[in-house]
Amino acid sequence: MSVDLNTVKRVAHLARIKVSDEQAEKMTGELNAILGFVEQLDEVNIDGVEPLTSVVEQTMKKRVDGQTDGGYAEKIVSNAPATEDNFFMVPKVVE
Repeated sequence: MSVDLNTVKRVAHLARIKVSDEQAEKMTGELNAILGFVEQLDEVNIDGVEPLTSVVEQTMKKRVDGQTDGGYAEKIVSNAPATEDNFFMVPKVVE
């Protein structure tokens, strides 16, 4: 795949980047070099290679998945003006 001057200008326009003609010519060469490197990666044989998330073997840190009531309902409602059985009490608004 090859990138020409018009493609560079169109991509710059889509990215909302102001590019002069001189910069566009320089970018054309740079983008073609990058795409050439990517094409080289297609030639690498990766049969039997497992995908990696890290180069160092790691185990995922896990926590116990348990259900609790939190254990501190009294602390939560302690500052409320009115409570009953660890629930907030509010004045009646609709009659």
